[in-house]
Amino acid sequence: MNQALLPNGEQPLRGGMLIVGALVLALANFIAVLDMTIANVSVATIAGSLGVTSSQGTWVITSYAVAEAITVPLTGWLAGRFGAVRVFVTSMALFGLASLLCGFSNSLGMLVGARVLQGLAGGPLMPLSQTLLLRIFPKDKAAAATAIWAMTTLVAPILGPIVGGVICDQSHWSWIFYINVPIALLCAWFGWGLLKRYETGLEKAPIDTVGLALLIIWVGALQIMLDEGKNLDWFSSPLIVGLAIVAVIGFAAFLIWELNERHPIVDLRVFRHRGYSFGVLTLVLAFGAFFGANVLTPLWLQQHMGYTATWSGMATAWSGVLAVLCAPFAAMLSSKIDSRPLVFFGVSWLGTVTLWRAFGTTDMTYWQVALPLLVMGIGMPFFFVPLTGQILGSVEERETASAAGLMNFLRTLAGAFATSLTTASWEDRIQFNRADMVATLDPVNQAGIASQLDPLGSAAHALQDPGALGALERLVEGQSVMLATNQLFMLIAVILFVAACSIWLAPRATRAVDPSASH
Repeated sequence: MNQALLPNGEQPLRGGMLIVGALVLALANFIAVLDMTIANVSVATIAGSLGVTSSQGTWVITSYAVAEAITVPLTGWLAGRFGAVRVFVTSMALFGLASLLCGFSNSLGMLVGARVLQGLAGGPLMPLSQTLLLRIFPKDKAAAATAIWAMTTLVAPILGPIVGGVICDQSHWSWIFYINVPIALLCAWFGWGLLKRYETGLEKAPIDTVGLALLIIWVGALQIMLDEGKNLDWFSSPLIVGLAIVAVIGFAAFLIWELNERHPIVDLRVFRHRGYSFGVLTLVLAFGAFFGANVLTPLWLQQHMGYTATWSGMATAWSGVLAVLCAPFAAMLSSKIDSRPLVFFGVSWLGTVTLWRAFGTTDMTYWQVALPLLVMGIGMPFFFVPLTGQILGSVEERETASAAGLMNFLRTLAGAFATSLTTASWEDRIQFNRADMVATLDPVNQAGIASQLDPLGSAAHALQDPGALGALERLVEGQSVMLATNQLFMLIAVILFVAACSIWLAPRATRAVDPSASH
């Protein structure tokens, strides 16, 4: 018996057309998620190629994340105003164009600008790809549609570091963006041909232009302040002070406007639900800490542990293996029992493994680096899957869409802010540790250590031997970096433990929600 999905009598896709449609939508989601992680292991290569510092190189990550965060809450309005299929196809085509511009970039400014465009286009792809998958599949196969979407969401972060590393080592970094172009254009072409008959009626919903402008102003000012703060010596710079003032005033104006606007771009009223507020607090703390560690790891491995981009990607990708295997089990449990113990377990597991990583040494083997990341994957689905249900189950059903948009906005923003703070703190700790170690090495100690590194074994000769002094300098630098890395992992572990405990401040969710509703 045929089942009409839409009031106009359109039927679900079947047979080969359904396979092609599912492939188009899955690929769209795949490359949107892939571009969140593929650049992580490429930052050092991109920074070196463009002649900028590693902290400036992380703008490639933060610019994409902030732009994406801004368009995620807009997806519902865009879909209603212009049609979900039109927005999806347009976003896909723009994503391909932006990827082409990223590859063409010969300066950091051009690359960051192209990444902003790419993030703006990529924001709607994840939620709309899932929406359209559910629309083209028969209702009795909705679970299969969700499974396809979830699998691409889980697999893309695993392949991202590997693909990015291999490309950077075997070719030019620009190809991490060029590979998106044919996929995006083909998905846009086939997507329009297959999906245009599933377009819904348009709604002339008002757009909160003032709220959107204030959102862009305060988020942009804060992100630039975090990115540039270290380079400009923070608040000793008039520019940083000015950006801080703009961010504070813009944020205050945004809160006042959104709380009084009839059709807000971000519905802040959902924070009246205690379960939502503390659930989002857990999400922001845990995801920010988790993402910061993910950005720090490849930088440390490539710049100071002698790893190529490929081997760095291979090491970091292990974190997704057990996550994929444990995800169905986490989803099953979250649908049957209170989600809070699951979230506590998942985030505490991430904190425990990060604490394990805080005792690294400069002579660690590949598996000593990769094994904790592999084990960490067990906790990831127990963090993400039940926490989504907890957060969205704490609001009224009519508020689910706006609550999900705000949740994803804050999650993405937390990742962007954490990237800037982590890299800046890491470099500051390296300098502090180095100065502290040099201060403890008086001339006698320096001579003693240098003599052990000098082939002649003479303290007097060692102090005049450039080779021995160079070896001493490398020893101090290596230990400074390792100490800084361990200190950051220790801090991240503490934040994760705080996040795990904060979930108990939320009451049990009042209703059950499919975790896929988060998008």
